[in-house]
Amino acid sequence: MKIAILLSGGVDSSVALNLLLDENKHDIVAYYLKIWLEDELAFLGECPWEEDLKYARAVCEQANVKLEVISLQDEYQNRIVSYVLDELKKGRTPSPDIYCNEQIKFGVFFDHLHDKFDKIATGHYAKIKQNDDNSFSLLRAPDSIKDQTYFLSNLNQEQLAKILFPLGEYKKNRVRELAQEYNLPNKSRKDSQGICFLGKIPYNDFVKFHLGEQPGDIIELETNKCFARHKGVWFHTIGQRKGLGLSGGPWYVVKKDVEKNIVYISHSEKLESCSRDTFFTRNINWINGETSSLKVKQLKLRHGPELIECKLSKESNEEYHVKISKPDSGIAEGQHAIFYNGEECLGGGIIRV
Repeated sequence: MKIAILLSGGVDSSVALNLLLDENKHDIVAYYLKIWLEDELAFLGECPWEEDLKYARAVCEQANVKLEVISLQDEYQNRIVSYVLDELKKGRTPSPDIYCNEQIKFGVFFDHLHDKFDKIATGHYAKIKQNDDNSFSLLRAPDSIKDQTYFLSNLNQEQLAKILFPLGEYKKNRVRELAQEYNLPNKSRKDSQGICFLGKIPYNDFVKFHLGEQPGDIIELETNKCFARHKGVWFHTIGQRKGLGLSGGPWYVVKKDVEKNIVYISHSEKLESCSRDTFFTRNINWINGETSSLKVKQLKLRHGPELIECKLSKESNEEYHVKISKPDSGIAEGQHAIFYNGEECLGGGIIRV
């Protein structure tokens, strides 16, 4: 089988490569995707792409696998970065990693290969199951903390048919052990954190560079008392606790008014009144078709192990009404809700509150 594998320079994709090599039956070429932001905003902080590429090359040299570097900088700018900035200006909470997987790693990169490969592999923690009718289902990984189905929920049948997730059955601690057993050049490297295109660049520096600052009031929702000033509503997200610089907390961001340039906060003792257990979702991607909506039992409101019981009802051709089993104070406009039936990720959509 001819396989293209995406290498990031990190441990996960490097172990995935070596697991495929252990099968001793594939023709494998590795690819490193160079993205837009890494050169343009290097002055904002340490950009890791040169270090990433160094490790990716070292892993490929050890494995005797060819490595190609592909620049998708324009595509990142046009499809991902512009989307993030537009959402932030509107006061919403974007999910760039979901679109990065759909449109870049398994979108533009797919198109670039022009059917040269049978499968494309990555180091994601997720599983793909081929069903009796030859459709494909996306399943959660055994490691509930590392499971990345939340970020893969916008994929379609054509994409899933061509993807391999070699780490699908593994937990993170075992992957770390395998990195040691393979004696990989990056075996002790820490996992990367944060948004896909930022690397080590501070998020607020990225936002400030593009959107600037627009000072406004930070107001307690219940009393309408002004506690402090903010530098722009786009620096804050619903449910945010850190970075407010307020004493007597913990304080949480519970609402934003873009037109009035106000960030509303509430104290932890009063959060219950700011929480909600219903919202709407739009632009839903159903991985196995819209009938999947009938199978929904749980959802994730954010990446992580927590699954929340929920019920769906269709409101229109564009939207579903969602009721969750317990109120949540961090539900934000523009955020993604991802739907599940136990281990199966059914798809997800954009939240409207």
